[in-house]
Amino acid sequence: MSDSSISRVSIDASVGAVSQVLFALDKYPEWSSSIKSVEALAKDEQGRITKVKMSIDAGMMKDRVVLDYDWSGAPERLSFSLDEADLLTGMEGTYSIKSIDADTTEITYELTVSLSMPIPAMMRQKAEKATIDQALAQLKATLEA
Repeated sequence: MSDSSISRVSIDASVGAVSQVLFALDKYPEWSSSIKSVEALAKDEQGRITKVKMSIDAGMMKDRVVLDYDWSGAPERLSFSLDEADLLTGMEGTYSIKSIDADTTEITYELTVSLSMPIPAMMRQKAEKATIDQALAQLKATLEA
C-alpha cells in the first residue's frame, strides 16, 4: 500500500486472545468507539465474515462502508479492502499479528484511505494515523482489562 499509515502496539495477551477479539468483526462496536454498527453480509465455509457493512465515525472519516475481508493470511494477517462507500473512494487495511512471547503480542495496523473530496495528503495521513492509533489503544485496553 503506498502512502499508508502504520502503527504498532504490544499487548499483554496471548496471540489466541488477541485473534479472538480482532477476528470477531461483528463485535467491533463493543470495543472500538469509531465503529458504530456492523452487519455481516457474507461468510466463508469456516463461518468467518468475508463481507461486512459498517457505519464508521472516526472524526473526519465518517461513512457507511462495505468491506471485503481476506483471511488467506490468517492467523498472522487479516486484510480488508473497500467494496463500496458513500464518501470514501478507497480503503485498504491490514492487521499483522506477531507473538513476542506466550503472554505478549504485537499488532501492526496499516491503513490507506482515499476520499472523494480533495484533502491534502498530510491531513489525510494525520486522520489515518489518529484512527489506527485509537483503534490499537482501544484493542489494547479491551484485552488488558
